[in-house]
Formats: sequence, structure tokens, C-alpha cells
Amino acid sequence: MYAVEVRDHVMIAHSFRGDLFGPAQALHGATFVVDVAFFREALTEDGVVVDIGRAGEALKAILGPLNYRNLDDLPAFAGRNTTTEFLSGHIHKAMSAAIRAGDLGPGGEGVDRIRVTLHESHIARAWFEGPVADG
Repeated sequence: MYAVEVRDHVMIAHSFRGDLFGPAQALHGATFVVDVAFFREALTEDGVVVDIGRAGEALKAILGPLNYRNLDDLPAFAGRNTTTEFLSGHIHKAMSAAIRAGDLGPGGEGVDRIRVTLHESHIARAWFEGPVADG
């Protein structure tokens, strides 16, 4: 299995509902370093997994609507705890859609699997990994 990974970051604010979250129930900020790994069994004819530049642009486009936003105010997240785990799944779905739309360019359609890792701090991270999802 071959892989390529791109990285960006996003700065957000949010709060959580539920006693489990203790002080994080109050509005707080987070800066996530976001890594997206693209996997495929065989390289393209050009010898790559996917165009790294286009992959980075796709990630930036996905993170853009979240950056410097209070996620509690976004209709897409109404009633949800936007945990690190939840956000990694959200980004995975959006990147899957970008792949299906051809945003990663020629060869992008051969990506079998994606792993989205959100680094919450130097000691904690979460990820979602799975096949390129439909819808």
C-alpha cells in the first residue's frame, strides 16, 4: 500500500454539551493540525499516489469554511458535539466528496482509503480512517 500525506491547520471555537466534558462545556478555542493520508495499492502511471499540490488545495478548501469560526453557530453542526473525533469524520466525508468530484486530478479516482488525523495538542490526537466514502 502506497500513501501520501498532506497537512494544514484550522483555528476554531466551540463548546460541548454533557457532563462528560467538564470545563469544555464552556466556549473554548482549538487549533488543530490536520493531516490527510491518501492510500492506494498501485502508483499511477506518473509514479504517484495523488497530486500532492491538488490534495493540499482540496484540504485547504475543506477547512476554509471552518477556520476562525465558532462551530456552534454553523447549521451543519447544529445539535452536535464537534469533538476531535467527529471533526475527523466530517473532514473525511468532505475529502471523499472532493475525490469523487475529481478535485485531486488524474489518478485521484484510484485512492482507495483516507486517514484524517486531527492533532489537538502535542499529547493528543484523533483520527478517522476508512474507504473513500459514498455520499
